[in-house]
Amino acid sequence: MSASATTRNFAGLTIPTAGTFALDPTHTRVGFVARHLMVSKVRGNFTEVSGEITVAEDPLASSVTVRIPAASIDTRVADRDAHLRSGDFLDVETFPELTFRSTRVLQPSGDRFQLVGELTIRDVTREVTLDVEFEGVAVSPWGQEVIGFNASTEIDREEFGMTWNQALEAGGVLVGKKVKIEIEAEAIRQA
Repeated sequence: MSASATTRNFAGLTIPTAGTFALDPTHTRVGFVARHLMVSKVRGNFTEVSGEITVAEDPLASSVTVRIPAASIDTRVADRDAHLRSGDFLDVETFPELTFRSTRVLQPSGDRFQLVGELTIRDVTREVTLDVEFEGVAVSPWGQEVIGFNASTEIDREEFGMTWNQALEAGGVLVGKKVKIEIEAEAIRQA
C-alpha cells in the first residue's frame, strides 16, 4: 500500500482519505500534569486507551470517540495512584471509565485545528476544546496506514467532582485544581 493512494490535500496538509481509524494503544499516550504543593508538577498517564477516529469526506465533519479505563491511571507511585483511584478523585469502583466524544472540528487558521467535544469523568460531562496538531500519514513496514497527532487541553478537576484537597500551613493547597491533558497518538486505518 502506498500512502499517496489513500491521502489527499487539505489546507496544505497531506491527510487521509475518508475512513475509520482505531487508536493504536501501543503508540498512544494520554497524559496529565497537575501542580503539587504549589511549587512543582506531578505527571502521569493512563496505561490503557481505546478509540476510533472517523475521517469524513469533509475533514471538518470528522469525529473521535475515546474510552479510558479509570483504573489504568499511573504516576509511578503506587500510594498516589491508589489515592487517585479512590473516591477522593476518580472513584474507579463507581465510575470505571472516562470518555470523550467529539462534537465538532474547528480550523481557526491554516494548519491549526481544534477538536471540541464532551469529556465525561465521574459521570460528569463538560465541553472541552483540544488544540490539535496533525503529524501526518505513513505506511508501516507491515502495510498499515497510520495517522499521527498531538492534542492538549486544560480542565478544572473540581468541575468533574474531584474536589479533595488539603490546605498547606504556609498557604495554598496540596493539589492544584487545573490539570493539563497531553495526548500523543497513532491510529491505524480499519476501513
